[in-house]
Amino acid sequence: MHRTHTLIATTLLAIALPAQADIAVTITPERAALGKRDDVMVTVTLTNTGTAPERILKARTPFGPAEFALFDITRDGQPVRYLGREVKRPVPRDADFLVLAPGESRSAQVELSISYDMAATGAYAVRYRGTQAAPTLKTGGIVSNTAAIFIEGRLPRGTAMPMLTNPAGPGLSYAQCSNAQQDTIAEAVAAGSAMAAQGLAYLSSGKEQGQRYTNWFGALDATRQATVNKNFTAIKDAFETKPVKVDCGCDEDYFAYVYPMQPYTIYVCNAFWTAPMTGTDSKGGTMLHEMSHFDIVAGTDDHVYGQQGAADMARTAPQRAINNADSHEYFGENSPPLN
Repeated sequence: MHRTHTLIATTLLAIALPAQADIAVTITPERAALGKRDDVMVTVTLTNTGTAPERILKARTPFGPAEFALFDITRDGQPVRYLGREVKRPVPRDADFLVLAPGESRSAQVELSISYDMAATGAYAVRYRGTQAAPTLKTGGIVSNTAAIFIEGRLPRGTAMPMLTNPAGPGLSYAQCSNAQQDTIAEAVAAGSAMAAQGLAYLSSGKEQGQRYTNWFGALDATRQATVNKNFTAIKDAFETKPVKVDCGCDEDYFAYVYPMQPYTIYVCNAFWTAPMTGTDSKGGTMLHEMSHFDIVAGTDDHVYGQQGAADMARTAPQRAINNADSHEYFGENSPPLN
C-alpha cells in the first residue's frame, strides 16, 4: 500500500501553458512522500516566459513574509483550509513590486504546513493560485503545475482540523496593548461595530438599488445581495456577541491581520495607529475588514486593495467583490457618502 502511495506521490500533474500566459510557476516538492513529523517543503519557481518585464506584487509571491493564501491545496480532492495571515495593506507603491525580466526566474523554498491544514493522512495536490496571486500583470497571467505529495499524517484519512472557537461570552480583551492603545482600540471596535450595524440597516431597508451598494458590490443580483446581507449580519453579530481580542504587538507596516480560522483575534500594526477613526481606510473600517476575514464570520479574501481597485472589481467581477474584504470595509465606511 505504501509503495502505491509513493508512486502516486511522485507524479507531477503538469498543466500545459497557454499562449497568453506570461508567468510560469513550477512547484517542486522536496520529497514526494512524507510522515507526520516531516516539514512539507516545496521549491516555488516563477519564470517570466513573455517578451516584456512583468511586475508582481511581492506580497503575492513566496519572496517575502506569508501574508496571503498563495496556493490552492486539496487533500483527496477536497479543499484544504488556509491557516495563515490575511493582511490588510495600504495601496501598493512601486517598491512593493517585484520585476521579472523576460526569461528571468526566481525561486524560494516554502514550508506549507505552517499555513495550511495538512495534518491528516491523504494525497495532497498543490497549485499556485494563478492570476489571483498577481492581479497586476500587464499581460497574460500566471499558470502553474500541480505538485502531488502524499502525507502519512497524525490524523486519520478523511479528518480535518476542527474550527477553533472561543467559548467565552461577548467582550473586548487586549494583548500587548498599552493603556492608551486600549482606549483607541475600544473606540475603533465600537466604530467598526457601528459601521456593520449601519451597513446591515441599509441592506435590510431595501436600498440595494442605491449607488452605495452597486459601487462596492456591483450590479443587482438576488443571490449576491443575499450573500452580502448574510455577511453583514454575521459581522454585526460577531462584534456584538463574540469575545473579540486585539493584539497590539505587531511592528510591521500593515494595517492589521488575522488568522481566518482563529476567531476573534485581530492583530493591529503600524498603519492602523496613524489611520483616522472613521472615513476611508479608517481604524473602525480596519476592524470591520478583519472581522470579515474569519471563516466562521464571512470568510472574505483580499482580492484587491484600495477604493479604486474595489470599485473596478464591482463593475467587472461582482462575484469576487462580494468576497473581497476591502469592498465590505468601504461599504461600511461609506466615505465619501453614497446613497
